[in-house]
Amino acid sequence: MGGAVQRLGHSFADEALLRQALTHRSAGRNNNERLEFLGDAVLGFVTAELLYQRFHTATEGQLTRMRAALVRRETLAEIARELELGPSLVLGEGELKSGGRNRKSILADCLEALIGAVYLDSGMSAARTLIEKLLGERLDVMDPRDAAKDAKTRLQEHLQSLQMPLPDYSVTDVEGEGHDQSFHVVCELKGLGLATRGSAGSRRKAEQVAAARALEELGNP
Repeated sequence: MGGAVQRLGHSFADEALLRQALTHRSAGRNNNERLEFLGDAVLGFVTAELLYQRFHTATEGQLTRMRAALVRRETLAEIARELELGPSLVLGEGELKSGGRNRKSILADCLEALIGAVYLDSGMSAARTLIEKLLGERLDVMDPRDAAKDAKTRLQEHLQSLQMPLPDYSVTDVEGEGHDQSFHVVCELKGLGLATRGSAGSRRKAEQVAAARALEELGNP
């Protein structure tokens, strides 16, 4: 636990908060789910504030997309790996055997829980300092012009420009079990009589695939 905690740069007055933040729900009742909920809210607010202060001419849409890029699960998991949080996690036997220490969702949730724990331990100022440190170079290299819109956003804006109904996404099938699931989604454009499909390891990614295919069908890749 020591190395990862030292890299956080925060000394906990209440070490029970630290232990709870590192404990996955598979390891017992006193786990990090509530801290994750709090940390997610603190992270979203502070990231929005940091972007607002740095990019004075960025539009609301650009700020929203930059924030989404910084707080998404993949980014948080990368940061958690850089901190080497995996070995410090407290997991149940099943998660240990299935490689939970390196699972994106668990790492990202733990990082959010740690942010929540720092907030409760020392307040918003300490949480803000931690978040700015964690985002580090990722925040420094952000450019509003490069905040690319995802496929779902581009499809929605394209349909709005045509004054057409928004797309309707629905899950048609889920294959596999547990952490090895595959989601199959259909994206229906009722106003154009078009439906496209996408498959991925999460519903959100499958929707993005289906939206990207819809854009291709519309000649707007």
